[in-house]
Amino acid sequence: MQLHITGLSKTYPNGVQALDDVTLSIPRGMFGLLGPNGAGKSTLMRTLATLQDADSGSVQLTDVPGTINVLRDKDAVRRVLGYLPQDFGVYPKVSAEDMLDHLAQLKGLSSRGERKDVVERLLKQTNLHDVRKKALGGFSGGMRQRFGIAQALLGNPKLIIVDEPTAGLDPEERSRFHNLLVEIGEEVIVLLSTHIVSDVSDLCPHLAIMNKGRVLLSGTPQALVGLLKGRIWVTSVSRAEVDALKAQHTVISTRLYSGKTQINVIADGHPGPGFEPAEPTLEDAYFAAIGGHVGMKRSLVADGAFVDTSSVIV
Repeated sequence: MQLHITGLSKTYPNGVQALDDVTLSIPRGMFGLLGPNGAGKSTLMRTLATLQDADSGSVQLTDVPGTINVLRDKDAVRRVLGYLPQDFGVYPKVSAEDMLDHLAQLKGLSSRGERKDVVERLLKQTNLHDVRKKALGGFSGGMRQRFGIAQALLGNPKLIIVDEPTAGLDPEERSRFHNLLVEIGEEVIVLLSTHIVSDVSDLCPHLAIMNKGRVLLSGTPQALVGLLKGRIWVTSVSRAEVDALKAQHTVISTRLYSGKTQINVIADGHPGPGFEPAEPTLEDAYFAAIGGHVGMKRSLVADGAFVDTSSVIV
């Protein structure tokens, strides 16, 4: 089972090009879509979820069984789709059990007995069974997100889309939500859209980095990190020294650490006094891609990624 996206483009009436020739092959399992706000992630999610149309391109969902043309056969897509949008609204006075039962009816589960079994199973799977009689308005943010996954799992979907699912969750709920996503992703395609790098590095064996509607990098975390092997250097300086270093070097990220500013730069050779080599991380690959310092050559495939070391730009 795979989701094949080819040449997908979308420009809004205000002139903003939200998707620019997006091409991806997404296998079964967890796939991370990583990018800053405004990268085009939500537009891609809504297009795949049949909530809006693309201007051009094609999307095929294969072996479900058969092949579904996602952009044309929207009813067929919806029968195999589970969707948790970034903003998930609920009826605050309705219990989790009753709401899930109602949504199951809308999903086509007409048998009351079958619905009861499905609802109970999903509430247990998402660790909400003990609060099934509680009104949704009294749920915490993490509980609401787990309920969102429960409704997305109705009908045994083959493609599950989750958009920024851990934003605002505390560490405990975030960990619980991660474990749930990994469990779900063993047998279906789970497309996880986020701007949180650690969510993708913890969960996803494959990912793509997007910005301004384009796919910048795509592949395994190991392949993307490998692009920067031997090219990341780090130093710690006072705040007053930061601007001068930015003028002299290609800085990809800065952060405060123990009262000083830690600066990561990308360079082919040693950038000078005070710098030490650092093992690259997925966060480095993300910031390097967003900053335009590493790119993708789609004609080359290495270690599961459409990338090549010669595509690194400094």
